[in-house]
Amino acid sequence: MSFDEYHRREFRQVGRRVPRPDGVDKVTGRALYGADMTAPGMLWGAILRSPHAHARIRSIDVSEALKLDGVKAIVTGADFGEVEDESIRDIRDNCMARDKVLYDGHAVAALAASDPRVARKALKLIRVEYEVLPHVTELEDAMKPDAPVVQEGRVQETVPPGMSANVTSYCEFGHGDLEAGFAAADHIVEREFRTAATHQGYIEPHACLAAVTADGKADLWCCTQGQYMVRSVCAAIMGMEASQLRVTASEIGGGFGGKTTVFIEPVALMLSKKAGRPVKIVMSREEVFRATGPTVHSRSRIRIGMTRDGRITAAEARLYYSGGAFPCGTVEMGAQAAFACYDLQAVRSQGWNVLTNRPKEAAYRAPGAPVAIYAVESVVDELCQHFGLDPLEVRLKNAARKGTKSSYGPTFPDIGLVATLEAAKAHPHYAAPLGPNQGRGISCGFWFNFGGNTCVTLNINPDGTVSVTEGNPDIGGSRASISLMAAEELGIPYDRVRTIVADTASLGYNDVTDGSRVTFAVGLATIKAARAAIRVMCERAARIWGIDPEAVEWKDGAAVPAGPNAGKFPPMTLAEIAANSFRTGGPIAGHHEVNADGAGVSFGVHICDVEVDPETGATRVLRYTVFQDAGKAVHPDYVEGQMQGGAAQGIGWALNEEYIYGADGRLQNPGFLDYRVPVASDLPPIEPVILEIPNPGHPYGVRGVGETGIVPPLAAVSNAVSRATGVRMTELPLSPPRVLAAIRRSRATDGA
Repeated sequence: MSFDEYHRREFRQVGRRVPRPDGVDKVTGRALYGADMTAPGMLWGAILRSPHAHARIRSIDVSEALKLDGVKAIVTGADFGEVEDESIRDIRDNCMARDKVLYDGHAVAALAASDPRVARKALKLIRVEYEVLPHVTELEDAMKPDAPVVQEGRVQETVPPGMSANVTSYCEFGHGDLEAGFAAADHIVEREFRTAATHQGYIEPHACLAAVTADGKADLWCCTQGQYMVRSVCAAIMGMEASQLRVTASEIGGGFGGKTTVFIEPVALMLSKKAGRPVKIVMSREEVFRATGPTVHSRSRIRIGMTRDGRITAAEARLYYSGGAFPCGTVEMGAQAAFACYDLQAVRSQGWNVLTNRPKEAAYRAPGAPVAIYAVESVVDELCQHFGLDPLEVRLKNAARKGTKSSYGPTFPDIGLVATLEAAKAHPHYAAPLGPNQGRGISCGFWFNFGGNTCVTLNINPDGTVSVTEGNPDIGGSRASISLMAAEELGIPYDRVRTIVADTASLGYNDVTDGSRVTFAVGLATIKAARAAIRVMCERAARIWGIDPEAVEWKDGAAVPAGPNAGKFPPMTLAEIAANSFRTGGPIAGHHEVNADGAGVSFGVHICDVEVDPETGATRVLRYTVFQDAGKAVHPDYVEGQMQGGAAQGIGWALNEEYIYGADGRLQNPGFLDYRVPVASDLPPIEPVILEIPNPGHPYGVRGVGETGIVPPLAAVSNAVSRATGVRMTELPLSPPRVLAAIRRSRATDGA
């Protein structure tokens, strides 16, 4: 049997709730985050940002700033050379504007000075002459034929003719005869939905320290979800060979997808190159909001037909996403995810990307899926209400399962959607009584999960302990999960394994920590690296015993004869083999690199109870339960934390969070006082229910769990509010003024 395939086994280490290996460092303050690194002779970097949403840069005068004592270097867009790759060019131009600024907060110039006070003073001395241009920050306005064009020449051939030049790409997925499907329906609901852009809300702002030496080599320390990505992007922008740039990932104070690209690292490198000294840049919270990627904001139109017994006959989605001032592919993921929870004979999803004068979008847990599924699940819920049908029964009737041709193409293998729906139906939450002004919302959720490029080295130390080196920053407990899988495969205790995150010079390439890939892909590579080490240890035992290596097998952490014909030898433990390694052939290690596939899709179901004050429109979440298929919960505490965290962020997205732009195109709420994320007092205990339907593409059955949890909350909360108020809500966030206005409109209509 292939090592990639799942086979049932009894676990001894995997599935335990062991202490996290980085816990002591983090609670004692010893862990080093992005802003903690210093270097001798270090300078402080600061960035001048545009006050305009759209403007041509006529001139930049840095002469007065350079005269200020303590200023050592200044860079502008002119300091960065040309690059061929369009995606890298977009990142370069987002890090530092060239001919035009494209949004409020776009970087225009940067400097390095002896201390932060001097740097701030020097920024005020830089003179920029702008020609202010018409701007467009709202998606609907950007799609108008006469809208100001954010970037010329970015329209792909896929875009149908006659659309605004801000519509840069188009995609379509689906199958079946829509016309026949809608004709077979007893009722059709078609509605339009809107969602606002939201930020990932990580606690730690972006920070980095760059040091470029006179011979062209460079070191970069930064908070990131992928140090190899940072190396590739920065080397391309700087015109360096990748081997000349070493990137070390710090501990990370939250990312959620928002640290899967670069914003300040090339700027710090260029400043260091010009100044000849290390340069540190730390973003302020206002800079994070104004200049780093939020989610897309969206408009969608959903049409679904259903028979009176709850069978969906046809479904159609038209999705319009804006990822800011640069093209992005997020709408493709939204269009693929929109109907993935359902087994449909006739389905179509279309998606358009639209440019606006806003910051370049960055990923946020399952990018594109939450807003698409919010709209779809809202219409499904409305159809259930129309026919008086149980919303879980309807979803069970239409649920995707093994053998379903998905709405975006592939046929599903073993998946856990039906199991999560059945678990939700059987849970006490679903049958609990509701009071006045209270409502219960249901939503399914889906995410693809990724595998990707991964490299792991596992070393057997002479004292019998094990060191695992992997290349992905730990943003969700991966050190513990990887150590558990190594311990499981080797048959040794968890506390005998230590997992570390390597810099880019110490290990082969690893893709970014995103797409819920790490526990799956790095776990897979770790298991295979452990098996490679086991083969070496069996060979060493065979050499000591004087028998063929094929006559030795590994069992319970020791080499043993494979059968009675192999001879009678007592088990030789890993520690015993390690202690003799220098006398039997040298150090023992296992290594594996893979571009992993078979990640296995992920499904979840959320139940949300809310109470809405009809006099103020304020919504209070009363109870929340999450059901999700983890494949195999390697570390249940972390799995539950991912489920709860995704739900909490999704609740914030549904109720409070949004980017608010003024008529001048400037962001009105660039801080946590005005951009309100949920705090503990806003949320009830979120109950996680883990299901384990093994992923056939992983030896232990593992599926990624980090992203699915944020997909259902938008619809679960909105459906609950809609049922509590008796008004179908179609725009997020469900802020009190918006909910109250909907209630009053409904009362006025009823009174009329």
